[in-house]
Amino acid sequence: MYKKIISHDPKEYCGLFGVLNHRQAGWLAYLGLYSLQHRGQEACGIVSNNKGSLTLHKDMGLVADVFNEQVLSRLKGDAAVGHVRYSTTGSSVLKNAQPLLIDFAKGSICIAHNGNLVNSWELRRELEKHGSIFQTTTDSEIIIQLMARAKSPNLQDSLLYALKRIRGAYALVMMNQDTLIGVRDPFGFRPLCLGKLGNTWCLASETCAFDLIGAKLIREIEPGEIIFIKKNSIKSVRMPGTYARLSFCTFEHVYFARPDSVIFGETVHLVRRKLGEQLAREHPITADFVVPVPDSGFSAAMGYSKESGIPLEMGIIRNHYVGRTFIQPAQDARDLGVRVKFNILRDVLKKKKIVIVDDSIVRGTTSKIRVRNLRKAGVKEVHLRISCPAHRYPCFYGIDFHNSAELIANKYESIDKIREYLEVDSLGYLSLEGMLSSLRYPSKNYCTACWTGKYPVKAEKRQGKFSLEGRCCGQGEML
Repeated sequence: MYKKIISHDPKEYCGLFGVLNHRQAGWLAYLGLYSLQHRGQEACGIVSNNKGSLTLHKDMGLVADVFNEQVLSRLKGDAAVGHVRYSTTGSSVLKNAQPLLIDFAKGSICIAHNGNLVNSWELRRELEKHGSIFQTTTDSEIIIQLMARAKSPNLQDSLLYALKRIRGAYALVMMNQDTLIGVRDPFGFRPLCLGKLGNTWCLASETCAFDLIGAKLIREIEPGEIIFIKKNSIKSVRMPGTYARLSFCTFEHVYFARPDSVIFGETVHLVRRKLGEQLAREHPITADFVVPVPDSGFSAAMGYSKESGIPLEMGIIRNHYVGRTFIQPAQDARDLGVRVKFNILRDVLKKKKIVIVDDSIVRGTTSKIRVRNLRKAGVKEVHLRISCPAHRYPCFYGIDFHNSAELIANKYESIDKIREYLEVDSLGYLSLEGMLSSLRYPSKNYCTACWTGKYPVKAEKRQGKFSLEGRCCGQGEML
């Protein structure tokens, strides 16, 4: 009997792209999303703007599977907004795929969202009591519903009205009949960049999307900033109010972003290399090879190798052509799910002492299986090094681990117990201080909630992934 398994990596979320004033806007949006595929693999979509008429195409799956030449030929116009999704609020179903395109009294508008609103449960219940009807179970639709209730017919005023009500982490790319809009929350949790290609303006979650289309990075959208872009003008508006601190998501540097992107003013690869160097200083070991876990562990492994003097070796190979769905010929063949994605070079690692460098451990299941496969390949000693601290607290800002009980560092009271569970000879996590010392800005400017439990923006209710679907208890945890 065969079972369809969906490979679920809890560390992915969403990617945004927008373009205005280019005769092949839909094609550029496709290329931009292709560059951002690592940020979300469940679904994707593009809305094009052809002389004020907005057209949407979205579907479940990867960018290359959802779009082809025939589809892109129908997405005519000189402006477009694209989105790749990994669901952190709402089910993984087509109605929740983005961008969301909505027609209301103030015209047509689309929205693409990266992040999570921490007061979405309360806002949705309030809006429904006043007659709002929702078409999705995502928190992103709440923003449009709030804009629809604003008394002013003006786009800027309506958006400011909505943004005053929402709290949490959000980068937004929106578009109506004549304007492309970029928004970044006041704490700066999620990245959003502004680029230019000739007379064409672009917005993207990461600069790697600009590189593919040949656009130049102008700057990052600032925390609390709204950018309104028209064909012949660009306007920056600041959200009203004062905010005590910035809270850049440190996990962008550790894992999320592509190494060739510039995030929060730094090239991701260089940051990860520094994390690896610091990791080697904090947790030295004698070994034959440093072996990265592909792909996000490569940069940190290079740093560890450089600082320790232990040679870097390609001991684990990743199959890049495995999608999120894989058919397994067993009910419980988790081991096969790992082996189809990663293969071990036996002749390289047999009888060797190795240091495995990975970006993080969340639940620990995959790491344990990988270690067992290394043992089967004849590895003499396996020492595991992680380029961030141990995850002990849930994230409510756009990372899909809402429940602390799922986290391996909460299941075991000590690092040594985690080491025993993972069946490694030694285990070392990078310290919080060591991680923050490797970053450009002062430590107070980064969100470390998943490691420290100190939340910059508190959630009124501990909302789970399905808390907007009526499948939760009063505190938002799944039943």
